[in-house]
Amino acid sequence: MKAEQDGDLLEEDSPQENGVQTNQYSSISPPASPVVEDEPFSTYFEEKVPIPESVNQAFSFRKLWAFTGPGFLMSIAYLDPGNIESDLQSGAKAGFKLLWVLLGATIIGLLLQRLAARLGVVTGMHLAEVCNRQYPTVPRIILWLMVELAIIGSDMQEVIGCAIALNLLSVGRIPLWAGVLITITDTFVFLFLDKYGLRKLEAFFGFLITVMAISFGYEYVLVKPDQPQLLKGMFVPYCSGCGPVQLEQAVGIVGAVIMPHNIYLHSALVKSREVDRKNKKEVKEANKYFFIESTIALFVSFLINVFVVAVFAQAFYNKTNMQVNEECNATGSPHTDLFPLNNDTLEVDIYKGGVVLGCFFGPAALYIWAIGILAAGQSSTMTGTYSGQFVMEGFLNLRWSRFARVLLTRSIAITPTLLVAIFQDVQHLTGMNDFLNVLQSMQLPFALIPILTFTSLKSIMNDFANGLAWKISGGIVILMVCAINMYFVVVYVTSLNSVALYVIAALLSIAYLGFVGYLARHCLIALGVSCVDCGSRMQMGLSRHTDIYLLNDMDSDTVVDR
Repeated sequence: MKAEQDGDLLEEDSPQENGVQTNQYSSISPPASPVVEDEPFSTYFEEKVPIPESVNQAFSFRKLWAFTGPGFLMSIAYLDPGNIESDLQSGAKAGFKLLWVLLGATIIGLLLQRLAARLGVVTGMHLAEVCNRQYPTVPRIILWLMVELAIIGSDMQEVIGCAIALNLLSVGRIPLWAGVLITITDTFVFLFLDKYGLRKLEAFFGFLITVMAISFGYEYVLVKPDQPQLLKGMFVPYCSGCGPVQLEQAVGIVGAVIMPHNIYLHSALVKSREVDRKNKKEVKEANKYFFIESTIALFVSFLINVFVVAVFAQAFYNKTNMQVNEECNATGSPHTDLFPLNNDTLEVDIYKGGVVLGCFFGPAALYIWAIGILAAGQSSTMTGTYSGQFVMEGFLNLRWSRFARVLLTRSIAITPTLLVAIFQDVQHLTGMNDFLNVLQSMQLPFALIPILTFTSLKSIMNDFANGLAWKISGGIVILMVCAINMYFVVVYVTSLNSVALYVIAALLSIAYLGFVGYLARHCLIALGVSCVDCGSRMQMGLSRHTDIYLLNDMDSDTVVDR
């Protein structure tokens, strides 16, 4: 075998580890399940979907249907309230000119999700579990904390979106703080839907995506965007007459689309299908169908995002506060005070977006917008909860009950949101989204670097490890995405105009960049850049097997006997 030629990394008849039989396609095995469990903690994997057999078929719609589900759950992160707000601001500030950035970010997202899905299929473990087995204790804990921060930040955006949607739907009768509290309770209700079966749960998520598509599609048809301008903005990578505002918005689009916790989520969701990892043909087939399903799912999410961008590009690009105020006055809207009597360019968020749609296109447009936002918030809330569960179980081997897990993350996410909702106004609530986008942008390296590292190691992926083209392109893409998001962070910090905050940010940046450098060094070793490892291992003649001495840098008890 090829693996045997590479230093006997794998054994065809691997020994059992923790009671689980390893196989020829992975040198790490899934953790054994506890002998006794009072409660099935892993909500998503209580059942696995069987894959129908097909004889000598290059493609089977029956098989594609069996694999359909994880990709659509993953795609919900591309449709959360933070993304919707980024979309409408892109349309209002730049018209159709930044649609090509949205398209590019979605394609990059698809390539990264492909790596996540392959890791889960080939190893039978998700990214958090692999990180737990391969990184030393201290880096592992830091990595877990960073990912949890990203999940909490995303959770806060979803809570904000749901609260605003409920406020709009009730014509202000449900105050924002009450909407936040309602979101707490409905999360627990929706979380137990998986007890009705995995496919029914996936169907419910499909229903929520359909609600978003119909809601935002209705706004699209109502506004009738200029189709030639839309296509030009989507396929011509140029932004004529754009300045710093549009540049910052373009960077914000990339940060909103590519979510760090979504990489961890997708690598776990693919484990819900019955795939014989000892059979190379089945593993290869699963990778193919998951990629096709993810492509379809992200195409649907891209269309929904385009609907939102196009609506605000057509109706509100270059509109002034004065124009909107006059229109709202003419229609008797109670929200005219949101738009001051000046000629400044209109600035919109999720809340103002619904209001201006109601002023220009009638109450139905406002309510349908709110329904779409509510569906986005509720679906994202549930997938965020699953992400938190997988990350905690994977990194810490800590199996909490669903109730305790949700209670912890919900409390952390909702407490600051609730305080702002009670003591401030909706502008401050939606203004939190800028900070939360920055927070999540900073966590991106802690998902992208590990996924490229582990999918490039033959000792983990064997024949399914990244080839040279994927290593180079993956490295370039991750470097570009991280650089773009770091620019977004710098722009946000410099806009704070506080010397004290600059000093704190500088000190945190040293620690942050140091840890990113640690992860990047291991990633470069996995990619074959052995010169970055100039320690004793090079003197021991291990440079010919970069994946071996990378793993030697990690906990010895996590690597199987070779």
